Parts: sequence; structure tokens; C-alpha cells
Amino acid sequence: MLDDLSTIVSQLDSYKRYGKVKRVVGLMIESIGPTSSIGELCFIHTGKKRNEKVAAEVVGFKDELILLMPYSTIDSISSGSIVEATGNPLKIKVGSQLIGKVLDAFGQPMDHSTFASGLTSMSTDQEPPNPLLRPMITETLQIGIRSIDSLLTIGKGQRTGIFAGSGVGKSTMLGMISRNSDADLNVIVLVGERGREVKEFIEKDLGEFGLKRSILVVATSDQPPLMRIKAAYTATAVAEYFRDQGLNVMFMMDSVTRVATAAREIGLATGEPPTTKGYTPSVFTMLPKLLERTGTNENGSITAFYTVLVDGDDMNEPIADTVRGILDGHIVLDRQLANKGHFPAINVLKSVSRLMKQITDQKHQMLANQLRNLLSTYSESEDLISIGAYKKGSSQEIDQAVKYYPLIKEFLQQSTDEVVTYEDSITQLETMMDKGRNIH
Repeated sequence: MLDDLSTIVSQLDSYKRYGKVKRVVGLMIESIGPTSSIGELCFIHTGKKRNEKVAAEVVGFKDELILLMPYSTIDSISSGSIVEATGNPLKIKVGSQLIGKVLDAFGQPMDHSTFASGLTSMSTDQEPPNPLLRPMITETLQIGIRSIDSLLTIGKGQRTGIFAGSGVGKSTMLGMISRNSDADLNVIVLVGERGREVKEFIEKDLGEFGLKRSILVVATSDQPPLMRIKAAYTATAVAEYFRDQGLNVMFMMDSVTRVATAAREIGLATGEPPTTKGYTPSVFTMLPKLLERTGTNENGSITAFYTVLVDGDDMNEPIADTVRGILDGHIVLDRQLANKGHFPAINVLKSVSRLMKQITDQKHQMLANQLRNLLSTYSESEDLISIGAYKKGSSQEIDQAVKYYPLIKEFLQQSTDEVVTYEDSITQLETMMDKGRNIH
């Protein structure tokens, strides 16, 4: 016992390292010292009040200067303020006590409540699982949205993007998934949301039942860019902790675009050159490292949904294009469908689940392909049909599509309070296809 204590004491660093602020330029704090490394947590002592200090992170170096980005406002920082290095990156406390809580980017409850002892300390920046140790995805996961379960089937550990413009129903859809899926736990991170929308999402979209089986991490749009990025890293670390406990975790991030925007702000402040549409190179390095952390490992799984805001509904803008290449599928929400009151506004023909073929049987795939073919045929001829230029009997395929279309449209719509199991979705798909065959 004494030998163990002696070893621990000998390994302790008894020195505290200090530096001082030289200047502040925009979001960036430049200091002379202390000796530190990228990602290390530092405290800037303002001196205005006793023990008042501002947390900041080392984000780069410039000549002999340390570049720091603060986690909060920098109004109280002055030239000559003391900078203290901690020697460690930001760590959070994780454990079952987090369930049902709304946390900030530091993992602290936003209602100012406290946790009892017994939580585990964990770094927010973890390495993705070893690709050779990731189990194959072989099981389906119930999402609880009929159009997804039947036509875009999701597997346990799959990572999917939800691509949409603003106001097309992303938050409502995430609320439905959190209430209706059969995952063991939800971890939801809201990055860059308006302050008004946070409580609205919790009470309206998530609901009391959804909150009881969820952990929320929130960083609003008024917070510094580092806090917005750290919210994403904190939530991912929380999900990883519960995955390592053997749970099947449902992880939802709204939105990855705002995380990329925050990373761009930091990159530009540190002097990186802007490249594609103003995004810095580090953004495209950060995204795969962050998104690859979810998925399966040898203990459990994290099934992830990442929402992507597409400017002007442009599906080929840089972040959308990069994220689509990293993930295992994408769901496109269509503004035209939303304007018609079609909810969820999923454009089935533009959406795909890359793992559907390996986790569903042939009968299910056949029914899904039949529906897609009918919907595709109708969409191609919709203009002719709507103006009355198409004459019945001209094409057998179009006649079939016209016959099935009202049934398909009804099948793809679902009210927010309607709960449909995975098995019911497949049964209803088969029933709908059979019903169409009997229409003359």
C-alpha cells in the first residue's frame, strides 16, 4: 500500500505553470506562457474579484505566444492577467445520474442542481473505436417513424444524416425518434439553438416521457464558438460512456452544421486560411474524427442521427457533401412536401440507408423497392397528370402509379403522437401494397 502511494506521489507534478495575457484580438487571447499543449485547459485569473477566473483552452501557438480561446465572455480579462495551466484537457463527470438532466457543455446541470458522488471522470476528446474491433451491424433498430422503418431501415450502430433547410420539421422529427425508438437511452445535443427553442424542444417535442429516458446537452447560439464545439464533444463522450456499459444508445445532434461553423470561427481566429466557402481546413479534419466516434464497439452501440442545415436547400454545399460521405445513409426533408402539410416531410426517393440490404429480408426489400418504383414513376409524370394531359391507358406503369399514389401518400404520413412499431410498419406496407392490387 505504501509502495503504491509512494509511486503515485513520485509521479505527481508539484509545479504550477503560469503565464500572463499579452493581448486580446477578437475571440483570441494571446499570452506569454505558460508551457502547455493543444487542447489543454487553462484558467485566466482576472483579479477583479477574489478567485474569479475564466476557463480557456489552448488552440494554437504563434511565435512565442500561446493562443487561448475562452469558454465564456472575456469582458473581465485585462493585459497582464495571470494564466494558469492545468496540465489536463477538459474532463466531465458521467454516470446514471445524468439521465433526465439538461447539461451545458461542461456537463453541469443547467438547472443548477448538483450530482451526488459516484460519477466517473472522463475526457471529452476520445479516439474512435478500432475499425477491426467494430462488430458488423446485423440488427434493425425501431425508429418509430413508419416511412423510415419500412423504406430506410436503420441498424443498431448506424450513423445517418438528416438533411434539411430551416423550418422543415427536423426538431419535431427528432422528438418523435426519442419517444418512439426502442433504444435504451437517448443522448441529444442542441448546438447553436435559439434560447427560446431549447425549452420548447424539451416540453413540446421531447415531452415528459422522452426526457425521462434522455440526456440533453445544450449550447445556445449566444455562447462562444468553443462552447458550441465542446457541447458536441461532451455529448459524444456521454454516449460513449453508456455504450461502454453495454447499452444501445440513440444519439442525436442538431446540428452538425453549427458545429462546423463554430470550428470555422476558431480556425479563422487562429490564422487558418479560408478554403471551400470560407471553411478552414481543420473543419474537414474535425468532422470525420467526431462522427466516427459513434457506431458500434465490442460492448454496445451508438445509433446516431446528425441534422445538417442546407443553405437554400442546396444538398451539395461543402458541409452537407462531406457529412454525406462519412455517414451510413441520409434522410432528406423536402420543403415542398412540408409546405403541403406532409409530415414527416421525407423525400423517400432522395434518401437512402446504406445498410438496409444487409439487415432486412428479401420480402421486405421487394416491397420497399415496389413502392419506390411506383413513387418514382408518379413523380416523373406528375406535371402531365396534374394538368390533365395524361390519358389513362397510355402507359401501364403510369396507370399503376396513379392508382397507388393516394395509398402511398397516406402511408408516408404520420402524426406526431402516432406510435408505430417496426413490425407494424412492415405489416402496413404489405397491406397497402395488397390493397392497391385490388383497386380497379
